[in-house]
Amino acid sequence: MTSRRALDASRPIALLLPDLGCGGAERVAVNLANAYRSRGLEVDLVLMSCRGALLNRLDPGVHLVDLGVPRIRQVLVPLISYLRRRRPAALLACMWPLSLVGVWAGLLSGGETRVVVAEHTTWSTSPLLENPLRRLAFRLSMRLTLPLAGAALTVSRGAAADLARLAGVAPWRIDTIYNPVAASVPALPSKADLPREWWQGEHRRLLAVGTLTDIKDYPTLLRALVRVRERCDARLLVLGEGEARRVLEALTAELGLSGRVFWYGQVPETAPFYERAELHVLSSRGEGLPTVIIEALQAGRPVVSTDCPCGPREILCDGRFGRLVPVGDPEALAGAILAALAERHDPAPLQARAADFGVDQAAERYLELLLPEQERSDLPLP
Repeated sequence: MTSRRALDASRPIALLLPDLGCGGAERVAVNLANAYRSRGLEVDLVLMSCRGALLNRLDPGVHLVDLGVPRIRQVLVPLISYLRRRRPAALLACMWPLSLVGVWAGLLSGGETRVVVAEHTTWSTSPLLENPLRRLAFRLSMRLTLPLAGAALTVSRGAAADLARLAGVAPWRIDTIYNPVAASVPALPSKADLPREWWQGEHRRLLAVGTLTDIKDYPTLLRALVRVRERCDARLLVLGEGEARRVLEALTAELGLSGRVFWYGQVPETAPFYERAELHVLSSRGEGLPTVIIEALQAGRPVVSTDCPCGPREILCDGRFGRLVPVGDPEALAGAILAALAERHDPAPLQARAADFGVDQAAERYLELLLPEQERSDLPLP
C-alpha cells in the first residue's frame, strides 16, 4: 500500500459511487456520510449521476457532487478535476471498476488524497465475472491497482479471502468491515400501501428483499414456496427491482403462485416492512454481506438463508441466529421455512446480534482506514 502522509482533518472526506439507488453499498455510504456529519466532519458524496431513492435519507449537510457522466469510462477526467479542486483528505471508492478509477484519479490528481477501495460483493460468484475476458480484466486490474491504494476493504471475511485469491494479492492487504445498519427504524408503511392479500388474513407472511437478478436465485425461493404451501398457507412479498422481473412474474404464474407472491418493487427503506413479516428468506447464490439479514435481526424477525458465499454464515454465526441451507435446494429451503414458522422466536438475542453491526462501530473502523489514527488527533470526538 502507499505510505501514509499527514492528513488535514479540516479537508472533506469523499465517498464515490455510481448513484444512490437502493443497494447495500449505497445504504452503507448514506449511513457513513450521516455519521461523519454528526461528528462535525465535512463530507462530499461524489456520484456519477445525482439520482436515487436514498438521496432523501442524506443529512442536509452532506455536499453532493454530480459528475454528470453515464458511463464509468467517462469518470476519470471529471473526478481528477474534483480532487484537484476540493482536495479531500480521503476518498472511499466503492465497487469495481469504479473503485479502481478512484485509485488512478487519486494518483493523477497529484496524490494528495488517500484513496481507500471498498468492495461489497463476493466476486467469484458474481455474474459480472462469468465472462472469461471480464474475469481476466478484473484479476489483472485488481492485481495492478490494489497495491497503489491507501487501503482496501471488503464487507465480510469470506469476501476478503475471495478477493485476495482472485486478485492474487496477500490477504493481509485487505481489511474487513461489516456493513453498518442504522439503529432507528422509520415509520411503518401504511397498510393501504401494502398488498392487501399479503398483510390481511390468517396466512403466514414471508418477506424477501433484494434486486431481481440471477444471483438472488428467486426461482429456488418460488419452488420452495410451492412446497411450503402444501403444508400451510404462506404468502411472499418481495422488495426489489431488476432485469429479471418479467421472467420471475412468468414463473410465478407458471407455478400457480399468482396472488400468493407479490413483486412490490424497489423501496428506499426496507426495514419497516419487517415489522409486518413473520420470516425473512434469502435465496442468493452469492453475497458480500447481506444487510437485509441484519435488518431482519434488528426487527427481531427470524431468518432462513442459503449458505452462500460469503456473508450469511458470518452474520448468523454458523446458524446460531438463523437457519442456513444449501444453495439452489428448494426442498431444503422449504423445510427450513416450515421449521422456522413452527417455532416461537425470542427477538432479544436476534436484536442483540444486529447491534454488533451498529453505525458508530463501522464508521470508526472506516475512519481508521480513511484517516489513520496517528494522523487524526485533531478530529472532533464522536
